[in-house]
Amino acid sequence: MKVKQWLASSLAVLMLVSTVGCGDNSSSSKAESKATNSSAVVSETAMPEKDYATTTDGSAKVKIDGTKFMVGDKELWFNGVNAPWDKWNDFGGGFNFEFWQDHFQKLHNSGVNAARIWIICNGDVGMAISADGTFDGATTAHWEDLDNLFYLAEQYQIYIMATVQSFDNFKDQNQNYQAWRTLIQDSDKTDMFVDNYIVPLVQRYGKSDYFWSVDLCNEPDWIVENEECGKLDWSYLEQYYAKAAAAIHANSDVLVTVGLGMIKYNSDSQQGNKISDSELQSVLSGDKYDKSLAYVDFYSTHWYTWMQGMWGYPFSESPTDFGLDGTKPCVIGECPAVASDSDFDITSAYEDAYNNGWNGVFAWKTSGQDDGCGLWQDIQPAIEKMAGICEDKIFPNGKKAV
Repeated sequence: MKVKQWLASSLAVLMLVSTVGCGDNSSSSKAESKATNSSAVVSETAMPEKDYATTTDGSAKVKIDGTKFMVGDKELWFNGVNAPWDKWNDFGGGFNFEFWQDHFQKLHNSGVNAARIWIICNGDVGMAISADGTFDGATTAHWEDLDNLFYLAEQYQIYIMATVQSFDNFKDQNQNYQAWRTLIQDSDKTDMFVDNYIVPLVQRYGKSDYFWSVDLCNEPDWIVENEECGKLDWSYLEQYYAKAAAAIHANSDVLVTVGLGMIKYNSDSQQGNKISDSELQSVLSGDKYDKSLAYVDFYSTHWYTWMQGMWGYPFSESPTDFGLDGTKPCVIGECPAVASDSDFDITSAYEDAYNNGWNGVFAWKTSGQDDGCGLWQDIQPAIEKMAGICEDKIFPNGKKAV
């Protein structure tokens, strides 16, 4: 394909110059992680020699007005998907430019405007972390792969929600699980992760219009609830979210969220909103971080069919009726594309969510192996239907022909 060859060769020149949850609790990625857990490589952590050169000009930047996402003076609705990885631990591991280019083109052509991508899957690849939790940074290869990702995102108008941690980091089947548990429970080492990864991430790519948000952790609920993930106290996780959110807001205009697995930890009507402004600001002390900047910009709660009997069906009600506090935009950050245990229909779910005031939906998933929750062919009809309903909100500046 000539366009593909031109893009690939152009990027190569540019780079030389500028050098899981499916439905049950915490079963996200076992099969896909096994192949790469033993391939961790700790190499130099220097950034590429040249800064990332964005092709954007600020006109597509996502901002917030009340409980809406905006691009300029136009409302934005996220016709989103989870495209979490190609082969698990892609970034600094086995990143495949051609796969991501083909995938983004396919998504764009059908009307996808956003993807949630796990740029750190479990912390075993691309991260320089010592056994005692000392964190020195990401490998050069990790940054170079992200350069490619954001370049492609800009070409195909795919807003990236970058997930930078998961309960998988803490799961005892993974190589560095104890190091990550130590890091999150040691305030100074948490600072090292924020200083040596979170801040460089938003400083390097925050200039790109299509880096719209950081998801600080995928489903931390299981870190608290499950023995295999350590059953750590919420206070440790909250201090990381508070520090990282404050640092991101101090260093960029990239938005921040936490992809909570269950509404019960995202709602004062349940077991408390663990990422409310007051909760996050209450755990910060000292003068390293500006406490007023410790907040998430939007909520990104997850939902699967096994939850319906306990907490309801979010698509048929407003975010506030579902239990969120009504102060921020709200997306459904994960939901199944298919569900064998119910008559759940993903196409109806997207449309119902739109009609009931949700700001976007991100079905699980378009890439990787089928874990029982469906793949792209199952999600595509919903995406295309929404593109027919509200393309002006999906592509506020118009959809490019690519």
